[in-house]
Amino acid sequence: MTTTTLAAAAAARAQNIRQRADRPSQRRASQQPGTRAAARAPLSGVEVRAADDGGAEGLLDFRGHASVYEQAYEMWDMFGPYTEIVSAGAATDTLARAGLDVPLVLGHDQLRRMARTTTGTLYLTEDATGLHVHAPALDPQDHDVAYIAPKLRAGLIDEMSFAFRIEAGQWSPDYTEYRITRFDIHRGDVAIVGYGANPHTGGAGLREQAVPATSRARALLELAIAR
Repeated sequence: MTTTTLAAAAAARAQNIRQRADRPSQRRASQQPGTRAAARAPLSGVEVRAADDGGAEGLLDFRGHASVYEQAYEMWDMFGPYTEIVSAGAATDTLARAGLDVPLVLGHDQLRRMARTTTGTLYLTEDATGLHVHAPALDPQDHDVAYIAPKLRAGLIDEMSFAFRIEAGQWSPDYTEYRITRFDIHRGDVAIVGYGANPHTGGAGLREQAVPATSRARALLELAIAR
């Protein structure tokens, strides 16, 4: 994104947007029209360790951040590029909603679900980093879980994302930056993805914990993702 392109897009917005509180039109994650408008957060530093007992098969524990707060990433609207920031606390209202329905999926594919808030298998919270994701009991026999685990170990897949609806936000006075102050994730998703726009999450580990042979069914493969 060049300074000239950013300035031209901002000038067009200033001429066409009536209020700074108006949401971006045709919001998307790349220059190409029609691409998904989802903020993404890369991970890094995947570590793999085998269990001492030779790799007991059991449930998988997944932790990560689907969004990082107060960090700018590039987005596009009908006028061109701009930077976007999700404010700390932007998910407070949506996470307090009764019956919140959000799945953990692969690549934003709603049919590739591995956990879900409504079944008690997925927990979403806010912390100092951003939108925290915890799926404590993924089934390694599930096709999608079995597919993604070795790719995470190898570092072939190393990003997360979330699909949401903007409820409130505001443009900067020069229309180069849009700050999301409240979003709704109900019936959206948190996803493990390939490439993304937000480069501010770092540090990940994938390890299989050693357990006694009598507790094989409860063996945990922990994926700890932290800033």
